[in-house]
Amino acid sequence: MSIFNYNPRMSHEVVIGNRPLGGNNPLRIQSMTTTATTDTEGCVKQCMAIFDAGADYVRLTTQGTREAENLRHIKDELLKRGYDRPLVADVHFNPNVADVAAAIVEKVRINPGNYVDPARQFKHLEYTDEEYAAELARLEERFTKLLNICKAHHTALRIGVNHGSLSDRIMCRYGDTPAGIVESCMEFLRVCVKEGFKDVAVSIKASNTQVMVRSVRLLCSVMRMEHMDFPLHLGVTEAGEGEDGRIKSAVGIGALLADGIGDTLRVSLSEAPEVEVPVAYKLAEYVVRRAGHPEIPGKEAPQFNYENPSRRRTTAVGNIGGDNVPVVISTRLNNETYTATNGQPTPDYIYVGRSLPGKDKRMAGTGYLVDADLWQGEVGTYPVFTKRYLMAMPACRASIKFLFLTYLDLDDEVKALLRTVPGVVIIAQSNHQNRLGEQRALVHELWCEELRTPVVFFEQYRMGEGDKENFQLYAAADMGALMFDGLTDGIMLFNQKPEGQRPLPLEVQDATAFAILQAARLRTTKTEYISCPGCGRTLYDLPGTIARIKAATAHLKGLKIGIMGCIVNGPGEMADADYGYVGAARGKVSLYRGKVCVEKNIPTDEAVDKLLELIEKDRSNS
Repeated sequence: MSIFNYNPRMSHEVVIGNRPLGGNNPLRIQSMTTTATTDTEGCVKQCMAIFDAGADYVRLTTQGTREAENLRHIKDELLKRGYDRPLVADVHFNPNVADVAAAIVEKVRINPGNYVDPARQFKHLEYTDEEYAAELARLEERFTKLLNICKAHHTALRIGVNHGSLSDRIMCRYGDTPAGIVESCMEFLRVCVKEGFKDVAVSIKASNTQVMVRSVRLLCSVMRMEHMDFPLHLGVTEAGEGEDGRIKSAVGIGALLADGIGDTLRVSLSEAPEVEVPVAYKLAEYVVRRAGHPEIPGKEAPQFNYENPSRRRTTAVGNIGGDNVPVVISTRLNNETYTATNGQPTPDYIYVGRSLPGKDKRMAGTGYLVDADLWQGEVGTYPVFTKRYLMAMPACRASIKFLFLTYLDLDDEVKALLRTVPGVVIIAQSNHQNRLGEQRALVHELWCEELRTPVVFFEQYRMGEGDKENFQLYAAADMGALMFDGLTDGIMLFNQKPEGQRPLPLEVQDATAFAILQAARLRTTKTEYISCPGCGRTLYDLPGTIARIKAATAHLKGLKIGIMGCIVNGPGEMADADYGYVGAARGKVSLYRGKVCVEKNIPTDEAVDKLLELIEKDRSNS
């Protein structure tokens, strides 16, 4: 794989009804119902809405045998209404349910964390090597039974690992690491290979995008070493809803798609399931359009580790680079102004080109960037150079000197200047069809030359007021891999309005930049909500609850709150959250402080108030 040139990862084809996956097939899109699987008509209507939105597959939760058996009625009713696309059964905790479902639907998803191992209880378990081997033999014996049923009925499988539901057995041997997540998956894939069963797709999901991307990258490497080419399902679980859910999904999924990784995807939103489908299509279409781009002759830095990247070492220039969090640079090229509201953070710097506003119109605490030939040395302002004015940079007395630079402009003259002139920050530009590859190539060239100049990535778009969602998805996808690679010292988004259209508001541009950094866990500027998309297991009004909790806690900067519909991924997926709100039974909720359950089985009409009381009590005691 080249990190500079887009080439889809090769996988073998998996037969899933009339929608085969992998191989030379297009990216497949899917979603999941939120209705109870015993509700035939409700499930049929929701499946129809999802299929009408363009999905290739619909997944339904199957908690027990009764739900699994009802899949037959749902499938029959859909066929009567002219819908023949594949259905997928989602199974947790009970392998017998997977056996039943495999004889009915086209694909079954099982979770390695709870297929044979008991549900995660955060227990520390000690195994000798012999005892561990015995556990693997038990897993193989039970899993082989399911594989034989799948073979008999031409049913595909998804081995779906969730970071939040790794078994205690895996956790105690490998820890809460990408290596443990990958091994949880590989245990099952090795059995599939041994049994000659190839109709398998694989997924690794996490609410933490850093964990998700690193784990999938590592999985690809391990599969390659073991001569496996199973297709991959991509998703960020518990991404949330609204703009943050879209941005978080695009950051994680986009980072992998941009490297050619992924055969099917789901954008998991805490909204109506059919809403997920067009968002997924937009994201997939945007990334794959770079196929066939002109070759980028980049050279990978020897210090770079794709599977386990660390932040590139840079010399701090002011508050940029070094150990500083990535900065946000905004643009105001025509004296545009707006006032940030509702606690929205203001940019660290604003590029104004040739139109520096008066002091009374500037944002407090924000640095202003002006074109170098106009810079007069005013405090709080900084010059921006292009290669055309490069020779003037050594004489410039500014503490920070910004330099717009493309990969092709990074020649010996520029390198010599970067070695001798202090205080330079590069703003990396690209008009290449694959801008990610070219921007990566620029930083790796600096890295190979042992130049520690900080780099801010400049991402440019042309969108109008009605393109807000596209802007957020595209910018998040473009920045994803650059952030997870450890290359990002800052982000600069710039949007030009198309002719004849109203402009995209500046506050959207700036808020998107901060949200992208937060989605990648690089900089926290607001409350983070880790909320599941809901399914037939959800035990309360999820959308209404999310809205209430967000309205009451949005001002708590840096706080992480998990909002989970049921116990399947609840305590695990929100393990790094400060507080958790988890469905415990129909109409009952349990509250968590970190991983510890502090109050069980609260009626749902009291639970939000109880959560807020818990947060306020802790804050007053801190």
